[in-house]
Amino acid sequence: MMRDGRLLILAGSVALSACAGTAPYTPSAPPVALSPEFVTAFRPPAGDNATWWRGFNDPVLEALVRRALDQNLTIAAARSRLEAARAAVLAERSDRLPSLSADGAVELLEGTSDRTTLGGSAGTSVLFDPDIGGRLSREVEAAAARADAARYVLADARRLVAAAVAQQYVELRRSEARLVLLEESTELQQRTLRIVQLRFEAGLSANLDVRRAAADLAQTEAQRGVLLLQRAEAARALSVLLGDSPQPLPARPDEPRIPAFAGGPPTGVPADLLRRRPDLLVAEANLAEAAAMMGAEQADLLPALALTGRIEIGDGLVSGIFDEVFGSLGALLDIPLFDGGRRRAEIVAARAEADARFDEYRQTLLDALREVENALVAIESYSDRSADLRNAIEQSEAAFNQSNALYREGLASLFDVLDSQRQLIGSRQSLIDSEAQIASAIIDLYSATGAPADPEPGEAL
Repeated sequence: MMRDGRLLILAGSVALSACAGTAPYTPSAPPVALSPEFVTAFRPPAGDNATWWRGFNDPVLEALVRRALDQNLTIAAARSRLEAARAAVLAERSDRLPSLSADGAVELLEGTSDRTTLGGSAGTSVLFDPDIGGRLSREVEAAAARADAARYVLADARRLVAAAVAQQYVELRRSEARLVLLEESTELQQRTLRIVQLRFEAGLSANLDVRRAAADLAQTEAQRGVLLLQRAEAARALSVLLGDSPQPLPARPDEPRIPAFAGGPPTGVPADLLRRRPDLLVAEANLAEAAAMMGAEQADLLPALALTGRIEIGDGLVSGIFDEVFGSLGALLDIPLFDGGRRRAEIVAARAEADARFDEYRQTLLDALREVENALVAIESYSDRSADLRNAIEQSEAAFNQSNALYREGLASLFDVLDSQRQLIGSRQSLIDSEAQIASAIIDLYSATGAPADPEPGEAL
């Protein structure tokens, strides 16, 4: 509904209707007020929302995501928990049906003419709870809500694993690109150092210039160990996401590049998150479970009725024929009178738990909105930064070439050469990092908008 130009978002389960004798749950906290549109005006071009990683046009990344969705252990655990939750629903539903049990006994009977005969009895008992208070119905609803939550947890695990694989792949490619740039930068600085050494040997510059150029080269080479560590950490993180033990590092490509994305997801409006993001659906299902359990506790205030029946045959087995048959039918009525306040305390506890679940739902929604807004701003900001860095690289290259030529002619100082060289190397490093940050922000946006990561076969949200 609309009020003051804002959407009031409320979980669909919070007004859970109840059966006779139990009141529906209504949250004590107000609903979440949302703007009809996202605050950030920037929108990337739309892309495929189900298999979004294909937008990077990288076959290696696509293969890694597919393997992770099939082999990741967190996803496998979520599948098993979904299976257990569905079995629990069947178990709860069985309580709504009559239960039938059988028993029997065999014994030796003393006869009147020194004969011992075989006797025994057998019986069948039936128990049925018509659920006049509604507790069994509420417990079935709670179990069904837990199964829904388990299904959404599985979808959320796929969402998060696909994003994690893409993030680690971007980091792997970033560190590899930085290593290639490091080799190019050290080669550039080595050429500068040779020029300075030749000028020193010719008596055209001081030894201080040699030391300065050598220090700059050493400073650049010192980054190698950190980059190798970052590359190794990303590769091993990918192995674990694929359900494998940490594997040896893959061969570095000759020309590693940061994956460039062709388009972004359709962000829609804030309310769309309620239909797309699995963790929001998990929070809503948890709220539905808590509301159902509150109804179950309320049902304990009402009388409980149990219908019983029994058929028994036996008490003297002669020639394999039972000579006596007994039958009975009864009803047990349990009327709560006094329990020291236990039942009402349990209702209060159940309501407090439902309120807590509602607050968790609201917090999850707000976090989702924040993540979308942050990702949109990040994409726009890093895109602008990359454009500025490309311009800076162009200007730095020109400045370095000019200062280097002037230095050879003795018309510029080594300080000018080294300064322009540092700016060039720094701008190139920053551009690689910025391109990686754009890719990372695109991944965050898909994750934040609830991209389902191509749901499991037979599982649709």
